[in-house]
Amino acid sequence: QVQLVESGGGLVQAGGSLRLSCAASGRTFSDYAMGWFRQAPGKEREFVALISWTGGNTYYANSVKGRFTISRDNAKNTVYLQMNSLKPEDTAVYYCAASDDSKWYALMGYEYWGQGTQVTVSS
Repeated sequence: QVQLVESGGGLVQAGGSLRLSCAASGRTFSDYAMGWFRQAPGKEREFVALISWTGGNTYYANSVKGRFTISRDNAKNTVYLQMNSLKPEDTAVYYCAASDDSKWYALMGYEYWGQGTQVTVSS
């Protein structure tokens, strides 16, 4: 199994930027597709961005497309989420997740989760 630890959350003003990191340990990192999800208070968890095993393919939720960028460094066993032009509606707990499903884009394959990091965007 893989263990995931997120970092980089915090409080930022609207229009600002944050970069989240997720460090993985355990099994070989490149065996996993990786993703970022988020959950706002009173709402269900939603997908934000996915990245395939080598980073050659990415997929974004419409709400963050053009503002967020997911990337990974397999040598450092880390996946990142660069968040620019942040909005108050981006406020949520952000979770890193891993999938060993053959279909990297299948949301139900993301079965391994970190503990989450809080992102708060003030208006």
